[in-house]
Amino acid sequence: MTTAKVNLLDFDRKGLRKFFTEELNEKAFRADQVMKWMYHFGVDDFENMNNINKKLREKLQRRCEIVAPVVSEAQHSSDGTIKWAMRVGDQDVETVYIPDGDRATLCVSSQVGCALECKFCSTAQQGFNRNLKVSEIVGQIWRASREIGLEKETGRRPITNVVMMGMGEPLLNMKNLMPSLEIMLDDLGFALSKRRVTVSTSGVVSGLDQMTGNIDVALAISLHAPNDKLRSEIMPINDRWDIEDFLASVRRYIASSNANRGKVTVEYVLLDHVNDDMDHARELAELMKDTPCKINLIPFNPYPGSPYKKPSNSRIDRFQKTLMEYDYTVTVRKTRGDDIDAACGQLVGDVIDRTKRTKQKAAAETIPVKAL
Repeated sequence: MTTAKVNLLDFDRKGLRKFFTEELNEKAFRADQVMKWMYHFGVDDFENMNNINKKLREKLQRRCEIVAPVVSEAQHSSDGTIKWAMRVGDQDVETVYIPDGDRATLCVSSQVGCALECKFCSTAQQGFNRNLKVSEIVGQIWRASREIGLEKETGRRPITNVVMMGMGEPLLNMKNLMPSLEIMLDDLGFALSKRRVTVSTSGVVSGLDQMTGNIDVALAISLHAPNDKLRSEIMPINDRWDIEDFLASVRRYIASSNANRGKVTVEYVLLDHVNDDMDHARELAELMKDTPCKINLIPFNPYPGSPYKKPSNSRIDRFQKTLMEYDYTVTVRKTRGDDIDAACGQLVGDVIDRTKRTKQKAAAETIPVKAL
């Protein structure tokens, strides 16, 4: 019986050092050397790590591996955005590369599917299968960096920012999210600034409280409604943690954070004649008065079968100007990659749905309705 090899991408620096000292009987600095090879140079073959002695390289070959998700499909948008379907086990998740001037953002998935059932999100309609492992989260960055290549060879910007805004709710995968964030920030990992790594949450208060004081990255919150009644209708998570509880946890986090510079980013998807009236804007302004923030408005990106529509430009403009009257910094997110379904809310991947949500939905649509 052969023992499965250990994927070294599953360890942050602390975990890798522990593995080297306790399991391999090697010095901790050897773990640091290997980590640098993996993340700084994108090396996945131990034989190419030429500052490591042959005996250790052979031991690593026998017992370990460096395996990231592989690209099963790539789609290129006319605006430079690239969407990759990345294979994780027997399913796909989606990862999106978004170049913009002197920066390039990678949108990373945290779960296969999503369990939250937000009514306006395509991923949520696919159901949920499982959490991604550390190697499958940081492996998206590792693989994307390889795909992009050196800037001088491809003309593409290297990754400067990472946003945990892909498939899934990051804070429902804390066990794997936390070491993944450590790797992103680590000087021997991807060495990203804490202000260039953003975690977005729909309101998992328990996870956000776990982050408080333990990891410092930029925070974005998916709010999308200015009151509990409407938010519960479009985001069922609000029935578990309401807006008051959510914003209280946000204030606790930003009080402990340097990355956020005292402000949180509020994400608000605009759904035509659902949450985009001027009264909604005024209500949102009042709601956020005690939580320092900047507001990012996201015009809805349609997907097949969606009951919602994108508001007109005039409605978007009025909503923005109303909020600005209350002295908020308000931006409207530029839609990127919508021609390849890579825009916000359009990611679906290839999900084996353990929740049976898609099957139940299909069955419900075939039930005959009798005339009264």
